[in-house]
Amino acid sequence: MSDLSATALAALEATLGPERVFADPATRSLYASDETPQHCLPVAVCFPRAHAEVLALVRWAYTYSIALIPRAAGSGNVGGALPVPGSVVVSFECMTRVLEFDPDNRLMVVETGIVTDEVDRLARSAGLMYAPDPGSGAYCRIGGNLAMNAAGPRCVKYGATRDHVLGLRAISGDGREIRTGSRTSKYATGYDLTRLLIGSEGTLALITEATLKLVPAPEAIATLRLCYSRTRAACEAVIRVMRQPVVPCALEFMDARSIEALRAYGDAQDLPEGTQAVLMVEADGDAHALPEQLAALNRALEGPGLIETQSGFSKAEIQRLWTARKSLSHAVKRIAPRKINEDVVVPVSQLADLVDAIDRLGHRWAVPLVAFGHAGNGNLHVNLMVHEADADEMARAAACRRELVETVLAMHGSLSGEHGIGSEKRQFLALEIEPSTLALMRQIKTQFDPAGILNPGKKFPD
Repeated sequence: MSDLSATALAALEATLGPERVFADPATRSLYASDETPQHCLPVAVCFPRAHAEVLALVRWAYTYSIALIPRAAGSGNVGGALPVPGSVVVSFECMTRVLEFDPDNRLMVVETGIVTDEVDRLARSAGLMYAPDPGSGAYCRIGGNLAMNAAGPRCVKYGATRDHVLGLRAISGDGREIRTGSRTSKYATGYDLTRLLIGSEGTLALITEATLKLVPAPEAIATLRLCYSRTRAACEAVIRVMRQPVVPCALEFMDARSIEALRAYGDAQDLPEGTQAVLMVEADGDAHALPEQLAALNRALEGPGLIETQSGFSKAEIQRLWTARKSLSHAVKRIAPRKINEDVVVPVSQLADLVDAIDRLGHRWAVPLVAFGHAGNGNLHVNLMVHEADADEMARAAACRRELVETVLAMHGSLSGEHGIGSEKRQFLALEIEPSTLALMRQIKTQFDPAGILNPGKKFPD
């Protein structure tokens, strides 16, 4: 169906109001894609303002058997917000209210269209913080974070989105209202539907409100930047760090290809000659305890292959040390116009073997592979840099990508650490999840969404 029927459109406008429903070509085109290169025009785009309007919208869609595509900022890179033919996009960008801020109980209740960094800013006004810190925090929204179980550098110490949500308010695919969890930090009643919905990518229910757990903000932060002559030496240092008691609040890695990109297109002026890998390590907490924490981390990070260590305690020093890492994304994009991002994760003990395998795959398939990411969790973003107009290169990249996935799974790893599956990775899901488990997941999907109208074409292979 390329357009809504007059009857369905009239009913939709009556449900939300005509000012909240857009079926014009320009608006539909704006919401036809996310950060992937795929594109599909929805038949309409809706902008509900509150839970009650989302409830009415889902019941309308269930009545008319029309697919709904939930969308937050559209900043995901696996096609999680990509429309399907005949679908209606539900944008949550007008649902941005803080419904409750309770510092005494260290929680905040928000609508899911609120920008992630706004939650953190409000929390810090009371000496607290919202710990998840996705790289897109300045513009991504809580709803998208919930859909994909987003994380970020601080995940190594504080955990991912799922670890910072106390409860949810949501609507199933057949229009049932759902409340999960509680307002308490301990909860042992019923099934844990909160954690089930987080990471479900909008395929089970549309989440309208979230009760977020806040934690005390650290008094101070200090940063280490370490340069190594060999990538394996850096990876072995990561293992040593994660075995000792002081848990860093960030432990980031850049491989040799990343350094090459920085030297060619980015800002690598102060990286010493011979650098083949960089670790960025941060510690946080009480200001008086930070020197002792850094000393413990330094002891673990020292070893063969270490060329240079620099530390920073002030805001200016920390920003200087992060300069190279912050310029990496821009530098990588200069290698080739299209980036295929694989968000793989392996046990930390397998990290060095994964980096070696990535290097071999890049040479075997003649595709530039740039790897960096959250080494403390074994989570690397492996970027295949390609030219879409080059059919031969695209075919090599597809073969390389599949072999990368197979290599990661052979190391007891996983397809995705924080970006989700969406439409881009679902072809690989059956390689990781055995048939009986996948069948059970499909049954759960049917229980929540019997008509299959919530974000179809995502998560599961056809």
